[in-house]
Amino acid sequence: MPESRTASSLLGALRPWLRLLTRRRGRLVAGVALMAMTLASAIGLLALSGWFITATGLTGLLLAAGVAASLEVYVPGGGIRFFAVSRTLSRYLERLYNHDTVLRLLADLRARLFGVLAGLDGQALSRRRASDWLNRLTADIDTLDSLYLRLLAPAGVGLLAILGLSAFLALFAPRVGLAAGTLLLVGWLWLTLGQARLGLAASRAQVTELETLRGRLVERLQGMAELEAYASLASRRRELDAIESRLYRGQRRLGAWVALGNALASLLVGLAMLLTLWLSAQAWAAGQLSGPLMVMMPLALLAMGEALSALSAAFTWLGATWGAAERLNELEVRSGRPARSAAADGEISALEAGPLTVALEGVTLRYPGALTPALDDVTLHIAPGERMALCGVSGAGKSSVADLLLRQLTPEAGALRLGGVALAEWPEGALRQRVAALTQRIDLLDDSLAANLRLAAPEAEEDALWRALAWVGLDDWAQGVSEGLAEGLATRVGEGGQRLSGGQARRLALARLHLRDPSLVILDEPFAGLDADTAAGLASRLDPWLAGRSVLFLVHQLEGGPFQPPGIDRTLTLVEGKLVKGSAVTPRQVTGG
Repeated sequence: MPESRTASSLLGALRPWLRLLTRRRGRLVAGVALMAMTLASAIGLLALSGWFITATGLTGLLLAAGVAASLEVYVPGGGIRFFAVSRTLSRYLERLYNHDTVLRLLADLRARLFGVLAGLDGQALSRRRASDWLNRLTADIDTLDSLYLRLLAPAGVGLLAILGLSAFLALFAPRVGLAAGTLLLVGWLWLTLGQARLGLAASRAQVTELETLRGRLVERLQGMAELEAYASLASRRRELDAIESRLYRGQRRLGAWVALGNALASLLVGLAMLLTLWLSAQAWAAGQLSGPLMVMMPLALLAMGEALSALSAAFTWLGATWGAAERLNELEVRSGRPARSAAADGEISALEAGPLTVALEGVTLRYPGALTPALDDVTLHIAPGERMALCGVSGAGKSSVADLLLRQLTPEAGALRLGGVALAEWPEGALRQRVAALTQRIDLLDDSLAANLRLAAPEAEEDALWRALAWVGLDDWAQGVSEGLAEGLATRVGEGGQRLSGGQARRLALARLHLRDPSLVILDEPFAGLDADTAAGLASRLDPWLAGRSVLFLVHQLEGGPFQPPGIDRTLTLVEGKLVKGSAVTPRQVTGG
């Protein structure tokens, strides 16, 4: 790839994250100032110490030779102590302040990425494994933390130090300042642009291989029993060994290039010192410089090793930062939703409270990589207040219909309308307020009952939470009457609800639904995993609560099934993603009640 295209691609990938950094520009500037102060103190300490030692030695020689001489020792001695203390203090403050800034930046980055992931639909999420998404949220974000602390700030401070020190030396001897500055600037260019170009491909490949290793390792651990049962552990272990070998080879290669950069940095600083010493000695011989100044100049350059030493490793690994930024930028593109028109917002705000109409017109849905569509030209309508049961075996497409209505999936073809308005035009907040669903997957946080219930109603009082638990028959359990928990709403449910049985978790999800006042309710096998008595009791309480709402039941079968949804108006059946012609009409629809 041509250098201009590479630079353009790199800048384009990093631009969104550079804009994010500018939100904390005050802290970034303060951090750079502390780094510059530390480096300036180091240069001042070496330069003033060299001058003072030389001046003291020359004064002593003059006095020994019987020549009257004097030297003010308090001012330079105080200056040396000042630079020593300021270097230590500014170094401590810089590390403390900049690492705190980086932690804040990481929080910003993770919050932004979490928002992006939350905006992805099921099709986008299904393209990658869960371990890949976790890698984006952790490893890629951690890689981006080098953008400020290891790349931008040290390179900027190093460049300012080269220019500032060269100008300072030029005040006493222009040739010395120009020569030393030119040599150091060449070194800075190599340690940034040269090292980045050298390690670009290898460092990008290193991060990709590491992501692959994490994903494969998680898969092996999750499928350990199956792999052992089919005697496949050895072959999978060889695959992991091959990935690790590639990682080690890449690390050795990058380590060698980092070492090369460090050696060149030391070499260039040393050459700059020798060149400065030679030129300043010529100036001293010509009477243009005093002896202490001649010694001060090369010693001042010695501190530049501190400014350049960190650049080699950081820029050799620039490809890793570039790759992480590109992967995260892909998520931004995938999460984009079409902008809503003001007219559509007006239509939604004008919708009255109450049951919503639902319309799917010729909807086709295909999952990434699937040979056949999950839904094929599906058309169905739900009238306001109607209760429809959509039946079908596992894999028939029932859950896909629910995900479409929840805007977790986007159809390949066809139209979806809710309340007479295109579903894509609904604002996120309005959609979540008017549509509620109980899906087959129950998501519970490792927190208290109260916290999990308040996901549905953050402002709910404790009395409302207890009423919701009583509605699903969990109040006695939560109060410890039946099992001696005695922790009430503070009872923790464990990670993913592991402290609850499957039936308890499902009822807790129903209680969460009860705290909402939706206009459309989607219930996917709502009483799965419950015994007959519990299901019957819940069904009797569910029926009046659903009155005045549009309802979509997703069930495997009605006749002979373990759960009979209350008050069904109409039944449709899905077979392999297609609606079967004809509907079963229930007595409620015939009698109007």
